[in-house]
Amino acid sequence: MSNNLLKGKKGIIFGALDNKSIAWKIAARAHEEGAVFTLSNTPIALRFGEIHQLASTCNAEVIPADATSIKDLEHVFTQSMEVLGGKIDFVLHSIGMSLNVRKQKVYDDIDYDYFHKTIDISALSFHKMLQVAKKMDAINEWGSVLALSYIAAQRTLVGYNDMADAKALLESIARSFGYIYGREKHVRINTISQSPTRTTAGSGIKGIDGLLDFTERMSPLGNATADECADFSIVLFSDLSRKVTMQNIYHDGGFSSMAMSLKAMTQYNKCLEDDEDRANA
Repeated sequence: MSNNLLKGKKGIIFGALDNKSIAWKIAARAHEEGAVFTLSNTPIALRFGEIHQLASTCNAEVIPADATSIKDLEHVFTQSMEVLGGKIDFVLHSIGMSLNVRKQKVYDDIDYDYFHKTIDISALSFHKMLQVAKKMDAINEWGSVLALSYIAAQRTLVGYNDMADAKALLESIARSFGYIYGREKHVRINTISQSPTRTTAGSGIKGIDGLLDFTERMSPLGNATADECADFSIVLFSDLSRKVTMQNIYHDGGFSSMAMSLKAMTQYNKCLEDDEDRANA
């Protein structure tokens, strides 16, 4: 159901890949709420993803870009303003990748060339995006910029590796740039710390089933889905959140405030009992 929360708003959505990605869900919801926008992803993602299907559904133009390239980002903002007929009101950064994770390199034996790529793609691209937009004066006053983060920026999660460092930097950039952009242009910048979500990238993470089960048991409201994240993102893009900035907002069913839940403790105790039964067999 549409409430026209983004009617008349113009945006750029970076990172939609296929219908499992959160950026895809956000784009679909933004379209439903009356926004017009462009879509951007890397040339290789455009070849292997399904973004053109999304573009057709949302009547959006696709602009290929490497988000680590200043030149490419300048092209995205320039062309988006031409296509959309004016400055931008909202931007989504849904970009992240770690070769150390993909290559199963452990954190105390990571490849530093891979590490630099992780930081550049997953965090510095956000700073570059904001710096380009500000220098070009591409975002309207009271515009909203949003990036997707994860609780591993604050707490250690086995296997999340150098992506945790990237997410910590991503959130710091949102605060530091949020102060400057808010002070000078009233542009607000926030990050969403989303529940673990079975996206295309997330589904390939070793142990994702166990993580999803654990966080579901720990969270009093259960895991937040990609569709629910899209709903929340629309609110942050809308005028309903005009005074929310420099925040990392946990959208995780309450997981971030929990230490131990009844469901998780019950499962843990069951595992202990099973271990004891096997030991006595």
